[in-house]
Amino acid sequence: MSLVSTDWLEKNINEVKILDASWHMPNTQRNGYEEYKKDHIKNSIFFDIDKFSNKKNNLPHMLPDSSEWEKIVSSLGISNDDQIIVYDNSDVISSCRCWYTFIFFGHDPKLISILNGGLSKWKKENRETTNELYVSEKKQYISKKKDSLVKSKDEIEANIVEKKFKVVDARSKSRFLGLEKEPRAGIRSGSIKNSYNLPFGEIINQKDKTFSEKKIIKEKFAKIGIIDENNVVFSCGSGITASVLSLAYSMINDKYLPTVYDGSWAEYGKIK
Repeated sequence: MSLVSTDWLEKNINEVKILDASWHMPNTQRNGYEEYKKDHIKNSIFFDIDKFSNKKNNLPHMLPDSSEWEKIVSSLGISNDDQIIVYDNSDVISSCRCWYTFIFFGHDPKLISILNGGLSKWKKENRETTNELYVSEKKQYISKKKDSLVKSKDEIEANIVEKKFKVVDARSKSRFLGLEKEPRAGIRSGSIKNSYNLPFGEIINQKDKTFSEKKIIKEKFAKIGIIDENNVVFSCGSGITASVLSLAYSMINDKYLPTVYDGSWAEYGKIK
């Protein structure tokens, strides 16, 4: 159950833990937490993608270590057997990054889902929101990290020759082809050699920010040569929209667990 509908969440709102993982590209001048404080789904807790990252790394929102993750999730009042619903109010569907991170640290994939359409769809349907901040009781969360679900720069470079897995880039075609300047300073244009491109927006319905039907998602992946494969790694600018594609691919491949190149182009394309 990678996705839940707004109807489902409204009916089960008191039975699940809800996270608002809104994150916005720096050039949008939007602040996810400030927006959350003004308006959010009842009982939701803000999940700060930047704050809850590896502060020892100068790359944007890299995965934290296990001990730090346990502190973060415990402080949010979440335990290992909780069912979690994540939503966002972001153009880049940032909730998927939170979804991926929980699975990487061992949360049961069946117990974490994305609200299809996010806060935008929820509000368009005139469902209840609030500005009251939800205070949760601290729990004890135990990390069970799955190292195989993340790739390093060294593994990405070795794979160019070894070809053990396929790398799919979620950025726009113009960025992938190096025709557009990267939004972050000090990053060259271009893409990883031999990688494939599927802009994440192509599997999102722009009208209501919901995911496309499985049939369409399957066609999009087949068009770039990805058909029923398990060795697929997703990349993007900084690991956010890569997670969107990894969720979409998990919808059409039950055996696939989301695997991301965490550094993505922010690391690989860095000008030395």
